[in-house]
Formats: sequence, structure tokens, C-alpha cells
Amino acid sequence: MALKGLLSIKKNGVLAAMGLGGKYGPSIAPGHNGSIALGDTEKLTMLVELERSGLGWFWSTDAAGNLTYVSEAIAERIGLPLEKFIGQPLVSVFESKDGDGRTQSLSLKMGARKPFSGFAVAPSDGNREVVIRLSGRPASSDSGVFLGFRGTGADITEEYHREEETARLARFDSLTGLSNRHRMSHSIETTLTAFRAAKRNCAIMMMDLDRFKQVNDTLGHAAGDELLRQVASRLKRAVDRDCEIGRLGGDEFQIMLPDMDDRGELGEIASKIIAMLTQPYSLDEGRCVIGASIGIAVAPHDGVTREEIGRSADLALYAAKNGGRGQFRFYSGDLANEAIFRRRLEGDLLEAVREGQLFMQYQPMLSVDTNKVVGLEAQVCWSHSQRGEIDAEEFQSIVENSPQLIEVGEWAIARACAEASEWPAALRVTVNVPVKQFMSSGFVESIRDALTKSDLDPSRLELEVNESVFFGDSNVVDKTLGQLFKLGVRLTLDEFGTGYSSLSYLRRAPFDSIKIGEAICTPGLERGSREHGLMVAVAALARALNMTTIACGVETMAQHNALKDSGVGCVQGPLYSEAVRIDDVHKQLASGGAWSIEPSADHLARARRRTVLRKIQVIHEDYSYEVTLRNLSRSGALIQGLADVPNGTQFVVDLGGGQLAVATVVRSAGDTQGLEFENPLVDDGAGGLCTRYRVSPYELAAAGAPLSALAPGDYKTMPGGGLNSPTSIPKFSYAPVGYSDAA
Repeated sequence: MALKGLLSIKKNGVLAAMGLGGKYGPSIAPGHNGSIALGDTEKLTMLVELERSGLGWFWSTDAAGNLTYVSEAIAERIGLPLEKFIGQPLVSVFESKDGDGRTQSLSLKMGARKPFSGFAVAPSDGNREVVIRLSGRPASSDSGVFLGFRGTGADITEEYHREEETARLARFDSLTGLSNRHRMSHSIETTLTAFRAAKRNCAIMMMDLDRFKQVNDTLGHAAGDELLRQVASRLKRAVDRDCEIGRLGGDEFQIMLPDMDDRGELGEIASKIIAMLTQPYSLDEGRCVIGASIGIAVAPHDGVTREEIGRSADLALYAAKNGGRGQFRFYSGDLANEAIFRRRLEGDLLEAVREGQLFMQYQPMLSVDTNKVVGLEAQVCWSHSQRGEIDAEEFQSIVENSPQLIEVGEWAIARACAEASEWPAALRVTVNVPVKQFMSSGFVESIRDALTKSDLDPSRLELEVNESVFFGDSNVVDKTLGQLFKLGVRLTLDEFGTGYSSLSYLRRAPFDSIKIGEAICTPGLERGSREHGLMVAVAALARALNMTTIACGVETMAQHNALKDSGVGCVQGPLYSEAVRIDDVHKQLASGGAWSIEPSADHLARARRRTVLRKIQVIHEDYSYEVTLRNLSRSGALIQGLADVPNGTQFVVDLGGGQLAVATVVRSAGDTQGLEFENPLVDDGAGGLCTRYRVSPYELAAAGAPLSALAPGDYKTMPGGGLNSPTSIPKFSYAPVGYSDAA
């Protein structure tokens, strides 16, 4: 097109858009043939070049707000022909990029004929990734007639997305895409503040991954990062309700669940999370299995500020991890004292070793073909003067980071050797060796001394070591393995299949056995499953290398049958027997015959249960009575201490911490009553039971109580519990000494 024609078009477009004529700029003096003076021609050429460069572009509308001109360069950038723009309302062609209502604000500005600037918009059609900053001013004729808007635009796509990414990184974890610590803190703070005014509930879950450090140590940090991404993905699938999930750093996660105080449902969510995160992970570096521990606190019951509820959730998580990991715990008022007491336990450990408070229990290891006991795995327990008996699992969690770890380990080997020396020669003893103890300078000497003092045949001592020992100093590891081989003790590679499980370990060390970890030997193991195929392959590999295969943690008959078919040599787990004391071992061996154990689900049913024997309050009419809670089940309880209570009597049972359960007396004998709950109790995550709901502190505050979780039994201001000013004579009397406690 001739320059003169092009410039004539531009006169009505660019010049009008830029206001280079009339009221908003110098007048353009056309020649006799409609051409433009040379100076204005140069200006217009510069504007055309500016449009083509993409650094700036122009637009104009008529008085109705419909586009009359749009630079061709931006149409090309968006990917639509000019015809899609011309004649369309500006506010319908573009939409607010941030979805914050600014498009409506732009419409209001134009309707009021006000100038505007800095509106970030994206095309409503075409390439929506393009972001444009719009500015405009109203234009009018010399006589004051409104002509429309004239404006400019700039492509800010890269700048916008860069700023958007910077803002995202400030709020979200770059590795997992979950909310980061700062965003979670802000979200919890604002939510609790708003919910406090609205008297609403909010649950907070704190979660740590179990055995994550082992993955980092064995597979490397790249594998650890990929594992965290997979954990984040599973977490999003596990919680199928409104929530916010964040990664606070490392392997620590947090979940906020608004309007949630149902501990039955919270327990189900926590159990689902733990179950999903415990399933095996496939990484480029290998296959691994981890676990998770979860602490749960609910506002306002366990705190009303972010700091309070966070501290409560942390204490619950600490209790879950100390309880054996792989479980959840609800916060309760006694957890703070429990945490303090646990720190004291760690300090008491040295005294425990030196004063003989530690003792051994042994879990039988059976031949899967004959059900005969071929070995016993030693487990250290603690008889504490105040805490009572601390089992092997809890003791392990106490000692694992203790300075006394090596001393306890040496004691365990010496005691196991001494006690095993009294057993039949065909029965061997197994002791797990922590990495720190294995790498210590006097480890081999302590083994030699224990064997010498007990006069135990070295071939009857089996030491279990984890594959993570191979990530220590290779010279120390190889030297120690060589010395143990010369001593003649047996070596077992523990938790095979949990970490890297490289075959080079089996070539490098003279192992006698492979103990298969929970990564393969899961409770759901069945014939024909993928895990069963892996089990068959591992057993075949072990046989080819003249090694025994041991499967641990067996809980079901389906597991047992699948293991038997796969060629595994030995098994252990609660399906056969829990750990037993040395006196029980001697009783089993006293007959002189072979010790055999038939697998049975009855062994699982006989698992140790938590004893319930404590004082509680029961409320009837307007009186509260103190009674002894003798046992507790989901559906009811047995209480003792009141006389002549007829069947059908209703009590409100105060289990403490806002836990009130309506119950009816269904049987009564002397001073003992059997109660049936109106609503069943739910699991508390620690092997105990709790009420599904608690009385809200907001309700207590409305009745005159302070806005905090009340002490156990302190419900005097509740309707029906006016203990300060009773209106009737107590209906029941306390039972005198001598009443029968049979129900």
C-alpha cells in the first residue's frame, strides 16, 4: 500500500488513539490532497515502528465503549485477526488476569468516563497466557462531545509470570507445591481468628515421616526429594475434604481441616493417611517403604490461638512417635507431663543399665515348614520404678538417640549370650545391632568378651545389621565384617527391601541370612500378588547364595501360606507368638522336646491391652459422684463406688477433658454398675478410647466458665450440673467397704 494511503488510515487510527489531533495534541495540517506535513509523517512512521516492535501499542473506542482501533501487533501476539476486536466492547474482549473484580472496575471507570491505568488483563479468547497492561483516557471534541476512550497497552507477559512465580514461591513449597511454613502459619492464624468470633471448630494435624532419614542415607538426597513429591501427591488424595496441606520443611507436614471436631472422622482420616503413605514407593534409585506419625489437636478444645493449637498438635505428634511410630494421637492435657517424664526417662537410662533395671524378652523365630522354634530374637525392656514396664518398642524409641546407645547395646549382647548359653544347642539367639554400635571402635571386642564369658558357641549368636552400615567408612565396615566372620558369629542383613537393597552388599559381606522387611512382607501379602512374586525371587536368590530367608511381622494366615509357598525358610510375628520373658522360655524348653508353635489368629487376640482403673465423675440430675472406672469398651463401661443404683438409671459419664458420654445402667450388683453408652466411643490412636465429640469451651463460656479446656470433672456451670447449689437430695450413696465388685 502506498505510504500516503497507509498514513491516511493511520490518521484515523493511531493519531486518534494517541490524541495527536484536536484537544489532546497538536493539530495535523493536511495538504490540499489530504496528505500530512512531513514532520507529522515522521512522527507517524515512528509510531508505526513502535507498534511493530511490540514495546507499545494503541487502541481506541467509540462513545459506546466498542473498539474502533487496535494495533495489529497485539492482535498477532494474541493470535486473533483484527476483525475479532473491531466493534467489540473493550470490557468483553479482555478479562481481569487476577480474577479480582478489576474488569468490573474497568467497566465502571469507562462508564464514568474516568481515566485509568495499570489494569492487568488477558484476552477472553485466543492466547490467554498473554498478559497486557491497559491505560486509557476519555477523549472529547473541541465542543466537549464525548468521543470515546483512547489508550495504550503493553505486553507484560514475562514480567507478570515472573512476579507471579516469585509470589508463589513466597507462599508455596518449591519441591512439593504444597503451602510452605509461612503460608500455613498465616492461614491458621487468620482462620482461628475468624473462627473464634464465629465459635467454629478447626482441626490441625502435624505429621512426620518415619524412616525418611534412612532413605536419604541409603538412596541419596535426589531420591529423598522425589519421595517427598510422591508423599505430597498421596496426601492430596488421602484427604478428600476441604483442607489446606503444607510442608513445613524436611519431612514435616501440616494439615488444617476447618469445621472439624469429630474425632471419629479425624481418626479415620489419619489412619487413611498412614495407610497410604506406608505403601511402597518406586523411585529411580530403588524401592523403599516409609511410614508416618500424626498428632491431632482441635480448636478451641486444645487451644484457641495458633501458638496454642500448634503446641498441642506437636505434643500429640511427639506422643505418637514415642508410642511406636506409624500411629496417630489426639492431644490430651496429660501429654505435656508425659513429654517431661519421657525426657526424664532418657536421663535415667544410664542408671537403668548400671542398676539392673533392664531385662530381656524373646520373640520366637520358626521354621515355616515344621513350625519348630529355631531361634529367639532378643528385645530389651525396662522395668522403671515409676513408669512400670516399658516394652521393647517404646524402649527402642528412647534409646535410639541416647548417649547410652552403645552401652545398652553391649549390655544386650552380653545378656543375650549369657541366657542363650542355658538353651539347647540347636537354638540360636538374635540381637539387632544399631549402626552407631557397629561402627564403634570396641564393637568386635565386646562381642568376643560376651562369647568368652558366656561360653556360647559363636555360631549360635546371630547379629542383625541394617544396610545403612555400608554408607559408613568402608574400611571400618570391611574390617569389622572380616573380624566377625573370623569369630564365627552369624550375620543377618536386616530389613531387606526397605532401602536400596543392593546385591553388592550380599557379595561384600558374609551374610548367613536375609530378613525381609515390611516393604515386601506386608499384612496384605497373598499368593499370586506382586509382593508374593518378589518374595519368591528373594527366597530363590538367598538359596542360590546359601542364605536363609527370614520374614518378620507375620499377622495373617494368608501371609503365612504365601510365605510357605514362596520358599522362605523362617518366620516370626504375632501370628505365632509375641515376645516372651526368659522364664516362659525356660518353661517351654523344660519338657526337653522340640518347641513348636502353630500359627493362629488367637495369638493376635491375646495381644496386651491397656489397663483402665481410674477415678472419674458421673453426673445424675444435679449431682456429680466420684466413682472408679474399672473397664472401658466402645459400647460401655464398668464403674464401681455407688450403692443401690437400679437398672435404667441414666448418667452423664465425665471421662475428662470435655468428654461427656450419656450412659444407661444395664446391670447392677452391689457397688458395681455396667453402663451402656448412647453413642459408641472411638479409637484415640493410642490403643485407648475417647468420645467422638467434646463439649465446646464456647458452650462452657456461655454458661460462665472460662474459655479454655476445663480440668477433668470441672463442669459445675453446665446445665444439670449445678453442684454449687443443688436443688435436690443426692439420690445415691457411696458404697461402704465390703460391697461385692462383681457385676
